[in-house]
Amino acid sequence: MADLEQLLLHTSRTFALSIPLLPEPTRSEVTLAYLLFRIADTFEDAPGWRREEKTAALARFGALLEAPAPRETAEAARAWCAVPCAQPSYRELLAEVPCVLDSFFALDPEAVALIRRHTRRTTAGMARYVERTGEDGRLELADLADLRAYCYVVAGIVGELLTDLFLLGRPVLQTVAPALRERAPVFGEGLQLVNILKDSAADALEGRRYLPATIDRGEVMALARRDLAEAERYVLDLQRAGAERGVVAFNALPVHLAHGTLDRVAEAGPGAKLSRREVFAIVQRLNGALDHGEPAFRPVVAAGQGGRDAAALPDRLQ
Repeated sequence: MADLEQLLLHTSRTFALSIPLLPEPTRSEVTLAYLLFRIADTFEDAPGWRREEKTAALARFGALLEAPAPRETAEAARAWCAVPCAQPSYRELLAEVPCVLDSFFALDPEAVALIRRHTRRTTAGMARYVERTGEDGRLELADLADLRAYCYVVAGIVGELLTDLFLLGRPVLQTVAPALRERAPVFGEGLQLVNILKDSAADALEGRRYLPATIDRGEVMALARRDLAEAERYVLDLQRAGAERGVVAFNALPVHLAHGTLDRVAEAGPGAKLSRREVFAIVQRLNGALDHGEPAFRPVVAAGQGGRDAAALPDRLQ
């Protein structure tokens, strides 16, 4: 996994922190799932690429996931090395598509089937949004429902995939499986909304307006906070059911980081992000809680909840 771990480190900030927390074989499965989704996302976002080029690449990539095809994969990787990328590391990833796919097909067959199915769902959904872009590459989402549908395609499906991988080979989690599956898309949506709010100014400059003009920014922030509360419940369900510490930490860390980022964006506006020192402090607090057998999120009694079970509402770690 050494080469794949380098690709992960070069192409992700949050996942590079959280994936190493996972136990094997889930760590390898999630690493490869992330890299496959990153490849698809690179095609969707390729600046200066025509709509037809993006949809063709997404379709070709989806087809390569069906079965090992070394010659076709090598040819595709050579062609994709010319894809315009927002970051040079993404082009490095595209050049390593043969290695990524070889490693993917070497996973347990059940994991391969799960990752393939969800990745193909995402590539198909991305292609539908690419087809909506204008000749100038601009995309504007229409309303809140449209925004949530987009978040489902690029992040909610990820939540569903990860949940399936966590449940694979872990009978101890079967008692909470229905609750996990119900919350998985909302978990992904919450993290994606935070990213959209943080990056909205930069995205707009590139012609991508994910925040619809028909809704108030504060409404999206409120939805993100509700989603993150559901994500906390997801993590606590894992913890109470007896999931390994690494699985709990993997899921809890991005929620804590999303809370901190959302607070920063609310204060300073788009583009604001956590410093390395703040990220380190969040990691240390989470590790301290888990080391002492404490909940990943601290339950608090919140005033004025109007009949809600305040004692059951998790708050982020203070």
